[in-house]
Amino acid sequence: MSRRAFRLPEMDETFLDGLGVAWDTIQEGGVQWLILTAYRLPQGYDHAAVDIAIQISAGYPAAALDMAYLTPPVRRRDGRPINCTESRSTIDGRVWQMWSRHRTPENPWIHGEDDLASHVHYMDAWLAAEFDRA
Repeated sequence: MSRRAFRLPEMDETFLDGLGVAWDTIQEGGVQWLILTAYRLPQGYDHAAVDIAIQISAGYPAAALDMAYLTPPVRRRDGRPINCTESRSTIDGRVWQMWSRHRTPENPWIHGEDDLASHVHYMDAWLAAEFDRA
């Protein structure tokens, strides 16, 4: 059963409904979270799918979405470390692996253009790019 502690903009909910995964919105300690359930990962990780939490920033969609949190925590199957994933947070009673990935001056959040869909696509790109680095 879905949990909807808050609503997202209609375009985001339409995007999520077409994504092919279950999703929930929760509020915890004054922080709003979107939870994507059983989200498929690119090959090469030790899990085929994980749950992903995205903090919905106060002021979103004008304010940027940033990072993602995965549970269970993932590793590369080849044993190589994944940079900037050492931090852990407890969200909704579970331990999540923080993926510290941020927009850059070359790829800033642009109000009116960026939204949840662009953040998820950005997240997909860095999950896949993990295996491109030497």
